[in-house]
Amino acid sequence: MTKLTIATQPIAGQKPGTSGLRKKTPVFMGPHYLENFVQAIFDVVGCAGKTFVLGGDGRYFNDRAAQVILRMAAANGAARVIVGQGAVLSTPAASHLIRLNKTDGGIIMSASHNPGGPKEDFGVKFNMPNGGPAPEGVTEAMYKRTTEISEYHIWESQDVDLGKIGRQSLGGMIVEVVDPVTDYAMLMESLFDFKAIAAMFSGGFRMRMDSMCAVTGPYAVEILENRLGAAKGTVVNAVPLPDFGGMHPDPNPTWAHALMDEMFGQNPPDFGAASDGDGDRNMVVGAGIYVSPSDSLAVLAANAHLAPGYAKGIAGVARSMPTSAAADRVAKAMGLECFETPTGWKFFGNLLDAGRVTICGEESFGTGSDHVREKDGLWAVLLWLNILAVRKQSVAQILAEHWAKFGRNYYSRHDFEAIETAKADAMMAELRGSLAGLAGREIEGMQIAAADDFAYTDPVDGSVSKAQGVRIMFADGSRIVLRLSGTGTEGATLRLYLERYSAGPQGLDLDPQQALAPVIRAAHTLAAIATHTGRSEPDVIT
Repeated sequence: MTKLTIATQPIAGQKPGTSGLRKKTPVFMGPHYLENFVQAIFDVVGCAGKTFVLGGDGRYFNDRAAQVILRMAAANGAARVIVGQGAVLSTPAASHLIRLNKTDGGIIMSASHNPGGPKEDFGVKFNMPNGGPAPEGVTEAMYKRTTEISEYHIWESQDVDLGKIGRQSLGGMIVEVVDPVTDYAMLMESLFDFKAIAAMFSGGFRMRMDSMCAVTGPYAVEILENRLGAAKGTVVNAVPLPDFGGMHPDPNPTWAHALMDEMFGQNPPDFGAASDGDGDRNMVVGAGIYVSPSDSLAVLAANAHLAPGYAKGIAGVARSMPTSAAADRVAKAMGLECFETPTGWKFFGNLLDAGRVTICGEESFGTGSDHVREKDGLWAVLLWLNILAVRKQSVAQILAEHWAKFGRNYYSRHDFEAIETAKADAMMAELRGSLAGLAGREIEGMQIAAADDFAYTDPVDGSVSKAQGVRIMFADGSRIVLRLSGTGTEGATLRLYLERYSAGPQGLDLDPQQALAPVIRAAHTLAAIATHTGRSEPDVIT
């Protein structure tokens, strides 16, 4: 076994975004690419004498990348790496292990909800000692380091046996292989009333959990079937596969269509749920009714006190700017602080660490709390189950009562994927240039009250984030938000967010796309989407 220092050249284009660095798998497998980025991480955060967590969602190249990272950690002087068995950890489970073991951070190998496979996507991100994603200052430093790096350090050695739980040694570094599920399942058991949920299942409650051949399969089987007594086979697509079985592991009505068909079919289960590639997102569906992520956040915030872990109440609520204002109405009624942040879970970190909020959510199917510093798909599913067990109502009944009390924020997201980047940028630039003249203008029978490019000042550390997305607010409470997403690996994805509020009591049971029709038309006119992109219909509607 030999420690090597390998000469290398900087590789352009390695700028990590809010979810780390994502590229096509062949790019990561190319000469020195993964090694350069990992060395940049260690150069920025330091490695000597430190302890890290390592795991990933099991996608293609996950196992080989883990061996590279372990050998590099050893060569850079790390004292210990805690790694999930088989190099597998869900993102929320990794966050929990970082916090539980008080480590110096962790490396997560995932491209989240993006497809996996030899020609699909791979990703690497660093999480801080608080368990949350690295802030912008750290990711910018990592990017800068990749532009100047000239060498990396790695042990030349045999692979570590990651299938065997226990401690091993690699060049003086301890490699501690742990069961990826046990600690996380114990955390969930401490937060929720497992006895009440188990009693609900034993009473005939039926559920379908689609893990989409991704990382939550083992977690869901252990918790739902083994610990809570759900019928065997409740969890489908439960075995994580390197290519996610050819699925697009994004839990929304488009990609989880089999679950949607079942929940809207004959004799549907009482409750349906799905999670994504790395386990941090969730979709919730009742028998014959879909729950939007924005509504889910609002319902969870209003009912969190029904779970033992939140019985004393919650400190506050935070949502990403594109998420609907449904949670704001709950927070106001409960006398809680409510924060609107840019997209990216790291923006919730300061608020959580400061104790300002307990429940957080974003419209892209991410919900979580202060139990970890990542969104957590299975946590959201379990909180829903806890609420259903206590209230003894259906999902439809809970939503109907919620809307009757708070009103309904009709909401939808339209995604236009793989747009030529230059065209997407030109469209947004033209729209931003027109914002100053929009206030007071009437379109589709609605008057524009204000328009801006969202900027956020962190209430904890005072940092400022600008140009986070264009907002167009109407006098009746309707809203349009447009932003370009950086979660894909090809071109740009235009995300168009649409919202319209109905106070009730009438007009609470419309089809969302019908209720939003004038807002949709206004958005296409104002942004000239078809003119700039050649697209008139979105690729995905959620």
